[in-house]
Amino acid sequence: MDESREEENFDSDAQKEQKSQLNSNEPSSGLEELQKKYDELNDRFIRLAADFENYRKRSERDVENRVKNAIEEFAVELLEVADNFDRALSADPGSAREGLEQIHKQFRTIMERHGICRLEATGKKFDPGEHEAVYCEPSDQEEGTVVKEICCGFRMHDKVIRYAKVVVSKGKETE
Repeated sequence: MDESREEENFDSDAQKEQKSQLNSNEPSSGLEELQKKYDELNDRFIRLAADFENYRKRSERDVENRVKNAIEEFAVELLEVADNFDRALSADPGSAREGLEQIHKQFRTIMERHGICRLEATGKKFDPGEHEAVYCEPSDQEEGTVVKEICCGFRMHDKVIRYAKVVVSKGKETE
């Protein structure tokens, strides 16, 4: 009977050893699996980061190219105006005024096509968002009214790109 117990103990020890070997193998295979999964995810992350960096650079180049092309188109249109100035200057003096008026009209049309419009100032209330007061003078106009425009202002779409330089009324001069 003692022998059978020893065999059972021996078998149970052998089984325990096998189980511990299996258990020790499982963590290493689990660890290998986790390492493999980590490597795959890390590789995907690195590729994704590189793809994003390439996308960012490509987007920056696209924006730069659009700006360059827009400026180029505007410059080509202005060259037409410059050519017309050259023609007007080489023409006889009598027709120069008419030529200059046509060039002025062409230039205004080009500006309007690009969203640039003139700010009307004379007779309006002084607005620091559109006007730059050069000086004030007494006049029959109400105080704070623009009485004279020294240099016109311009707006491009919704943004003022040059403030109008104006003379503002101080109101009637009292004696």
